[in-house]
This record gives sequence, structure tokens and C-alpha cells, in this order.
Amino acid sequence: MSQKVSPPPSPNRLPTLVTNEREFSWQVAANLFVSFKYAWAGISYSFQTQRNFRIHVSVCALAIGLSVFLQLQAVEIAVIGITSGLVLALELLNTAIESLVDLTVKQTYHDLAKIAKDCAAGAVLISALVALLVAAILLLPPLVALIISAL
Repeated sequence: MSQKVSPPPSPNRLPTLVTNEREFSWQVAANLFVSFKYAWAGISYSFQTQRNFRIHVSVCALAIGLSVFLQLQAVEIAVIGITSGLVLALELLNTAIESLVDLTVKQTYHDLAKIAKDCAAGAVLISALVALLVAAILLLPPLVALIISAL
């Protein structure tokens, strides 16, 4: 069974996404602002290069927007936000693990590399399914009630 994955960034595009400012990336960031800048660079990189991350961001925004529109209680919106945030965080970790594995094994196949990548992807899948379940439990009843009242 073949699986399509997003290709890695091409060598000519990589410099625009990963700047040379991180030449000494092993050093501690000079201040809090720089730390946030590096974190934002990771989020930006994932958004630009990872189709699934963009999908998860869109679904997260839709779920929270629908929660506000349906006037759910604050705690319900928070639960949807937390589960959606978990999906996004795990997608970022998945991207980091995949990048690290690719750096390690280069263009060769290794069973342990496959296991690492598959397990990281599995963690994202489980969190996405749980987020979907939570959103369905919280959003469907008021959404159905709204549709029925409009008829």
C-alpha cells in the first residue's frame, strides 16, 4: 500500500523558510522575544510546508468559530480549543520528528525510522479523532436544534 506524503521543501526554497540566523541553534536564545521568534518560525514553517497542519488549523478555526456562533458556554469553547490545540501541537511535533528522522537516515530506508514516523503520525491521528468526537458531542446538539428551529 503506497502512501502519498508531502515532499520535503526543495533546496532552492529551503533558505527562504529556514534562515541562516540559526547557525548556532544549540545556543540558548538571548531573550524571551527571540525564543518566541524561533517558535513562530517553526509554526510558520509547518504552515507553509505541511498540508495536514493547514487542514488542522482550518478545522480548528471552523470549530471555534462555530462554537462562538452557536453561543456555547465558555467551558465548552475552552474544551474545543484545548483539544484543537493539542492536535496542532502534535502535528508540530510530528513535523519535528519527521525532519529529525530524515536528517538522520538521509535518503535510506530504515525500519526504526518508519516506526518513529508512523507512531508520530498515529499520535496526531488519535488526537484528531478525539477532537472530532469532542466537537461532535458539543456542537451537534445546538446545531441540530438551530436547523430544526429554522425549518
